[in-house]
Amino acid sequence: MITKYEVQHYTLCDGWINTWTYYDDNGNEVADIYDTYEEAEKALDYFLDQEKKAFKRGEIDSMYEADEFRITEIKEVAQ
Repeated sequence: MITKYEVQHYTLCDGWINTWTYYDDNGNEVADIYDTYEEAEKALDYFLDQEKKAFKRGEIDSMYEADEFRITEIKEVAQ
């Protein structure tokens, strides 16, 4: 087992889940996970900073708050 980290968002319907994804080279949607807690924290900080900037520019009506997210350790099976 390999320890990884993911950013989870609290949703009303599903509770805490990883809603962050990207598309791999084959066009498959893949959950975004990080090798270290620090990498996940940096990604979350960047996201929240971009939200704040978009809100200040008037591009969005409301922004996410930091307490809507958490970083969680997950275990992956080594391949």
